[in-house]
Amino acid sequence: MEISKSEREALKAVYRLTVDVPVAHTGDLADSLGVSPGTATTTIKRLSDRGLVDYTPYRGVELTSRGRMAAVAAIRRHRIVERFLADMLGYAWNEADRLAGSFEHELPQEVEDRIYQALHRPQTCPHGFPIPEPFTADIPSMPPLYALEPGDVAEVAVPGSTDPQVVAFLDTLGMRPGVIVEVKEKHPFDGPLVLVVDGYDRTLGSRIANQVFVRKRSG
Repeated sequence: MEISKSEREALKAVYRLTVDVPVAHTGDLADSLGVSPGTATTTIKRLSDRGLVDYTPYRGVELTSRGRMAAVAAIRRHRIVERFLADMLGYAWNEADRLAGSFEHELPQEVEDRIYQALHRPQTCPHGFPIPEPFTADIPSMPPLYALEPGDVAEVAVPGSTDPQVVAFLDTLGMRPGVIVEVKEKHPFDGPLVLVVDGYDRTLGSRIANQVFVRKRSG
């Protein structure tokens, strides 16, 4: 099935907006895509006609099973292209997200598959988020760093949409995608975390800690 750039971006946005809620509202979808509500609705109606979403005016939109697989496939492609830009072309992890969107939609499937093999089947994108397996309808969820408790150890992931000033601040603490952190203390009433990062104690407030995501390590 051929999916246009705008349709693929809409599918990805609906997937992300419905991680914790059953339906996405078209206003939120428009904001996520940076388009007008009318443009978002037009795209959603096209996807509905193709059986990729269920759309109910004034209620919202949700992915069908086919749409969910298409959305995960689109996210998989984006993350593979990000990995290519970072690993093969040397772009910084926080540049890869922006650049991937400019050409990922034009890739034939066989090229995506060859890039994935050439990169030795990477498990995560440069931001630290998992690259889903082919033909799946779900992506493993990652909790925010602030959800961890003292003694927990986890690997850091930072979304591409994170404010550059926040990224720069995290960098001063040594907190980059893939870095391992341990929670040493968690102060009550939304107080800060004290983390061990590369052998050093670092303090991070709850607002920033909720913008960083983690893959918890067992043991």
